[in-house]
Amino acid sequence: MTAVVVTAIFYPKPGKKQKLADAMQRGIAAVHTEEGCELYSIHDAEDGTITMIEKWSSVEALDAHGDSDQVKIFRADVADLVEKPGLVTRMTPIPAGTEAQGLL
Repeated sequence: MTAVVVTAIFYPKPGKKQKLADAMQRGIAAVHTEEGCELYSIHDAEDGTITMIEKWSSVEALDAHGDSDQVKIFRADVADLVEKPGLVTRMTPIPAGTEAQGLL
């Protein structure tokens, strides 16, 4: 199986960035227990957005996550905190250099 890396960029409403970050953090522990989850973390970006970076062991694992109750709860939790839908991008790693440094 081929790993899948995902970036999801969220656009907080003015003054709602910390509340959005808090809402995003609530479900992380549960997602970490999902089969195929290798990485699921959020990051404060310089441009005012919050970016989630994920790594899943396969497309099937990612698809199962996308259909999970946890994602449905997450979407409801953040709906009033974002200005517009998030930008989600799926990527397939292209290894380069050392495995520790060239492969997420």
